[in-house]
Amino acid sequence: MSTNLLFDAYFTQPAMRAIFSDHGRVQGMLDFEAALARAEARVGVIPANAVAPITAACRAELYDFEALAQAICSAGNSAIPLVKALGKRIAAEDAEAERYVHLGATSQDVMDSGLVLQLRAAIELLESDLARLADALVAQAQAHAGTPMVGRTWLQHATPVTLGMKIAGWLGAMTRHRQRLDELKPRLLCLQFGGASGSLAALGEKAFAVAETLAEELDLQLPEQPWHTQRDRLVEFASLLGLIAGSLGKLGRDLSLLMQTEAGEVFEPSAPGKGGSSTMPHKRNPVGAAVLIGAATRAPGLVSTLFAAMPQEHERSLGLWHAEWESLPELCCLVSGALQQALSLVPGLEVDAERMLANLDLTRGLVLAEAVSIALAQRIGRDAAHHLVEKCCKQAVKEGAHLRVVLGANAEVTAQLNAEELDRLLDPAHYLGQARRWVERTLAEHQELSLRKESR
Repeated sequence: MSTNLLFDAYFTQPAMRAIFSDHGRVQGMLDFEAALARAEARVGVIPANAVAPITAACRAELYDFEALAQAICSAGNSAIPLVKALGKRIAAEDAEAERYVHLGATSQDVMDSGLVLQLRAAIELLESDLARLADALVAQAQAHAGTPMVGRTWLQHATPVTLGMKIAGWLGAMTRHRQRLDELKPRLLCLQFGGASGSLAALGEKAFAVAETLAEELDLQLPEQPWHTQRDRLVEFASLLGLIAGSLGKLGRDLSLLMQTEAGEVFEPSAPGKGGSSTMPHKRNPVGAAVLIGAATRAPGLVSTLFAAMPQEHERSLGLWHAEWESLPELCCLVSGALQQALSLVPGLEVDAERMLANLDLTRGLVLAEAVSIALAQRIGRDAAHHLVEKCCKQAVKEGAHLRVVLGANAEVTAQLNAEELDRLLDPAHYLGQARRWVERTLAEHQELSLRKESR
């Protein structure tokens, strides 16, 4: 998780990297310690006059991160040396207050609750970026709801679709991810506070009152019990991050394929120096899409680490817990970086509608063979129609002729379909099916979610 000056600007978002920086991690743990002191004072576990000296020392900039890093090597986690450093700093100002630092807590309480505070900030960024991306996709889907293009299955030309329908597919995924994020927040954003083995025995009869008050101080949910070795909350979030990365990767993959020289239908926004080659002056590489695809490729490995770390031993784990520490923050940074790239791409997509029309006719009418086959099936039966149109398609390919010409010269076909009917069947604009409806339904779902969020 160290700063990588060469690649961070390309693969991550500065604001997200800041959340999971050393400063962000330490501040999250110190926020827990300050809130613990306030909660215990409110409940009557510690004197009220101990709170101010403790909270005054809970500022990350007061601590030497390099010294903490070295101490972690001996301690086995980041909370132990931080709490020691916190205690020393408080003792230098108020020896009495130092007695009440970290009372009843364990190091995993500090680290997990601090992480949850970081994740809350991360979610705010993700929610904002997902909403902005969704709005940009809405605008593009509306603009191109009726723009016909080739549909491609197994990377081959299939039947006509619209660019708006394709973009609406990207939008629908983002809407579902926003819904999922809403649904998991109450489960994820909860306090970790169990003490040594999860029973909070050190705080006696006031333990539960402290837990309730601490959750209130941190504005976190109070779970049914501590979750030191029940990691499903974090893994659920990691899984969602993997889903978001995958959907962004789908967007990037589609866009990069549409940018291929052989297609040339949709392009990333152009900018001076963007997408060039070190040796080929003509190149226009999909440099933004590459980040989306790269994040989608890396995310599953990080998600799998979180899954692999789930069967943790008894009440506190070794090694499996440690495997989470960098994996989840890195996932957040990866997804956030991919979102930034998507936000830079989608609003300015460059669309070549004429090239799309030309590509629709690249197979000389073959992409509309299904339309003809279905029309004939109503008159001569499905199997007969399929074989007749298939024969005409093979002839068109063999002769290098347009399917319309071959169909018009076939007596079996013209006995059933006149020239006007054939012209209509071979017009892509008349074979777009429910494409526009799919766009409208996707936009309506987006609008419903946005209105629901605004009303809260």
